[in-house]
Amino acid sequence: MRVFIATVSAGAGHSQAAAALEEAWRTERPRDTIARLDALDFVPKLYRQLYLKSYVRLVERAPDLWSYVFKKTDNPALLRKLTRVRRSLAKWKAARFIRQMRGFKPDVVLCTHYMPLEIVGRLKAKGRGRFSPLTVSVVTDFEAHALWMEPGVDLYCVAVEETKARLVARGAAAENVLVTGIPIARKFSLAVEPTTVRRRLGLRDDLPVLLVLGGGLGLGPVAMVLRELNKLATAVQVVVVCGRNEELRRELATLECRHPTHVLGFVTAMHEIMAVADLVLTKPGGLTTSEALAMGKPLFVLNPIPGQEAANSDFLLEHGAAAKANRVEDLPFRLEKLLGSTKLAELARAAKALGQRGAATAICRAVLDRVSTRTSDE
Repeated sequence: MRVFIATVSAGAGHSQAAAALEEAWRTERPRDTIARLDALDFVPKLYRQLYLKSYVRLVERAPDLWSYVFKKTDNPALLRKLTRVRRSLAKWKAARFIRQMRGFKPDVVLCTHYMPLEIVGRLKAKGRGRFSPLTVSVVTDFEAHALWMEPGVDLYCVAVEETKARLVARGAAAENVLVTGIPIARKFSLAVEPTTVRRRLGLRDDLPVLLVLGGGLGLGPVAMVLRELNKLATAVQVVVVCGRNEELRRELATLECRHPTHVLGFVTAMHEIMAVADLVLTKPGGLTTSEALAMGKPLFVLNPIPGQEAANSDFLLEHGAAAKANRVEDLPFRLEKLLGSTKLAELARAAKALGQRGAATAICRAVLDRVSTRTSDE
């Protein structure tokens, strides 16, 4: 079987989900041929830079404008009317990617971002049956924007029942929407020895660990968070992960911190760092959230991006797996009340109940079942 996994590196989450799916598929079907490609690697350089920088600048400098754009485009009827235009743009911006996909001749296409869905949809519509892989929309947030609902999709894999209900209400067939969880790497289901990790990171055994995450792009008011943590009377230790934002890492390394603080850049052993954390302070991206939940770690939500992250935040708060501060300056007061209280343990229990460690494997097995059914029907 030939499996094409398509993603877009707009933030680290979509790429991580794609990698998790490849890992799971190779475990299930080691003899299959798999290609995992980032659509942005095949578009004109100027378009790639514009796509990435415009998104980052919007969410950082004009979040209200991003919220407006997000809400206005979250309209299935409008997007259906624009299907031809969107597919034509997809052909223009990703001609090389289209050649790669068509030449690969996939039996299955797994998409962890909505942009490749438009490309696949165009190929299927123009192919008149000559290009007809089973196409899967793997939604990487707890709420599905209308852009994930491409007419060429055969199967949706979503995080939770609420996500499924939203898609069904918008016209998706219930039997084609499966609740699998968001795919995360297998390492988040492995046992970790906390004492060993603490020793390697230079962490003390007698202080709670606050893990501060800036996401794959290192966005958010991380420096402000550290300054506010200096006001905590409760003794803690802090681990900060800046992702690929080297400028942020250098800035944080110069800050004077009252509590023992470890500033890290991009890390590959996030599961080990999460294993020793008592509380994860983060922007609620779908992948980061799913990883923390899989490890039963309570979250403290900071400054969610309007749109998808705000929806993720609402889900976590509704299910009692997170606390939230609307302003960074509220952080010391909220944390003082939380640390050492029974509420922290309650958040951890709720997080563990929501965690879905085997989502990537569940998706692969569900897709294989669909392929088998399709083949027998033919």
